[in-house]
Amino acid sequence: MMIVLVIISILLLIAIPNLTKNQEMAETKGCEATKELIKAQVAAYEIDKGKKLVSLEELMSEGYVDRISCPGSDVDLTLESLKKNN
Repeated sequence: MMIVLVIISILLLIAIPNLTKNQEMAETKGCEATKELIKAQVAAYEIDKGKKLVSLEELMSEGYVDRISCPGSDVDLTLESLKKNN
């Protein structure tokens, strides 16, 4: 019985760090994908309207995007932050 508990404990010690790493990777990839989507929608907006976008909030009000923040974040992205990550 004790051996089984030791083996389960060892497996948990191996699995938990990997799960944490995978969660962080998923959040990073989700944010990158959101930024790329917003960049594409900025281009679509500028083509449709024939003018430069002033703020990302306008994309939301016009229905081009549902949100302007990364998944799991309450901080909104800005045009400047999208340009920095090119």
